[in-house]
Amino acid sequence: MSRLALGTVQFGIPYGISNQQGKVSLDSAREILNYAHMGGINTLDTAIAYGDSENCLGQIGVKDWQVISKLSELPIANNDVLSWVRESVQGSLQRLQVPQLYGLLLHRPQQLLSPQGQELYNVLNLLKEEGLVNKIGISIYSPTELAELLARFSFDLVQAPFNICDRSLEQSGWLSRLKVAGVEVHVRSIFLQGLLLMNPCHRPAYFNRWQTIWIEWEQWLHTNNLTALQACLSFVLSNSDIDRVVVGVDSLSQLQEILAAITIEAVKPPDKLCCDDPDLINPARWQLI
Repeated sequence: MSRLALGTVQFGIPYGISNQQGKVSLDSAREILNYAHMGGINTLDTAIAYGDSENCLGQIGVKDWQVISKLSELPIANNDVLSWVRESVQGSLQRLQVPQLYGLLLHRPQQLLSPQGQELYNVLNLLKEEGLVNKIGISIYSPTELAELLARFSFDLVQAPFNICDRSLEQSGWLSRLKVAGVEVHVRSIFLQGLLLMNPCHRPAYFNRWQTIWIEWEQWLHTNNLTALQACLSFVLSNSDIDRVVVGVDSLSQLQEILAAITIEAVKPPDKLCCDDPDLINPARWQLI
């Protein structure tokens, strides 16, 4: 259970293609956190950009958790990087009501390659030296971002997407390289924002062009007597190079289903389910309207 991290974007904004509940209420969020903590989960993933998420967590009380948050994009016209980053982090600490972040990630790590990049990186390390942050790192959309960033900077933690359709973190060799380098690896989007869990009847028409993948997916699940939830969880948890698996939920019942599903023994999914088309594996490119 401790390898699971609870994603909390739903505590601040309505999120996910399959989200039918909207933003999670404060009472529901408290129920979810209490149940997760009793189940052995000790890590929370949030961000300044996640609406009211940090405020919600602070009201509930998360001093016994390892909390990871993410900096928003550095304003282009900002001439005082130190003050902006420090104020952003102190704001997070105040909202969360904690003395230290376990991890501070950059939501837009490509900014490290800008003229202000070195200064931004130096500030992150300064906050780490001051004890406001335990680990610094980056949240990426694709492992193709890593080569240039890791050639110039060192990180304690990297968060990246990883799921049955998108295995690029592993196939590129970056997952094993990060582990050898001692970098903590967290993966998110293991359900592809809920797409892999959706009933085929409810799947938006935008995804019809990948029908061969969906047919293979449904047949494989049926053959192995697996639910989509069991398959997605067992796939990522079977990879020992992954330190934390971030899962987001809209309700207590969803969390209970997840905790019940992780006991299933992993069955390797077929390579036919892999896809490198960014129009599918990068939700930022989805055109659902």
